[in-house]
Amino acid sequence: MKLTSLRIITADASSLAGFYEKVTGLEAIRYTEDFAEIKTPVATLAIGSTRTLQLFGGEDIAEAAANRTAIIEFLVDDVDEVSDRLKNDASIPVVQEPTTMPWGNRSLLVRDPDGNLVNFFTPVSKEAVEKFGA
Repeated sequence: MKLTSLRIITADASSLAGFYEKVTGLEAIRYTEDFAEIKTPVATLAIGSTRTLQLFGGEDIAEAAANRTAIIEFLVDDVDEVSDRLKNDASIPVVQEPTTMPWGNRSLLVRDPDGNLVNFFTPVSKEAVEKFGA
């Protein structure tokens, strides 16, 4: 089994796709106004509007902007560079400035427009570097 995609349901797919384009530097593939993808070499971040819920059985199966449990994580070459690039953008709320975590990653934590946590991290300890092949 291989995890290939994570999908976020949102009331405004275009705006959320724009946020992820800005913070990742990757261009979203916009298939329709209701569905976009940010493709990385490992997995895809899919963004679907609440209108797409009808295809899965109805609007009551998911609620936009209601997640308070998951963190979307991006492995980056230099988390401090990402922080420097994003820090003057008031539309990107920083939850935690770059911090070296006990498990060996240096992490920057922000929130997307729907309130989802987004972590950018760079392995810095010997063990973390070996784990991620960085």
